[in-house]
Amino acid sequence: MAYRNKTYVIFDADNDMWAYAYMKGWKSNENLEFDFYDAHGLRPLTDRASDETVYRRLRERFSNAKQVIVLVGEKTKALRKFVRWELEIALDLGLPIIAVNLNDARAIDIDRCPPIVRSEYVVHCRSRRGLFNLRLTISLMNTRSVAKKSGPCFYEAKVYKDLRL
Repeated sequence: MAYRNKTYVIFDADNDMWAYAYMKGWKSNENLEFDFYDAHGLRPLTDRASDETVYRRLRERFSNAKQVIVLVGEKTKALRKFVRWELEIALDLGLPIIAVNLNDARAIDIDRCPPIVRSEYVVHCRSRRGLFNLRLTISLMNTRSVAKKSGPCFYEAKVYKDLRL
């Protein structure tokens, strides 16, 4: 069994690659407290890979994932081929999901959030520099077993104020 320490990032590769690049940039910036082990760094894909190869490699990446971040952009909710499939896998595996709103909404954005996770226990947060404290968000996710929470979850305004976001 694979060691699960990676963060699997789901996003619209045609329109939101910039946000994924920001995350990787924050990770490499020693002045920021933002770190994650990127599941997409495992066995990179080429543009010429067949759909079958893409699905197989993505499953391999999920086998190393500890949590999932979905970057919610303008067109994310309409993407069915990979985004919906990836979210189905994440839900089936019971992985914690963090929905990062690229329009800086602090709670669930019904107009952009993929329907498959709208009623699921997912933490929705805004995307600013330092975007979210990954450890804080994961600990918030892990409270679901204690608090028996369900449905969308988000930080209260006080958390953003305390984090100066």
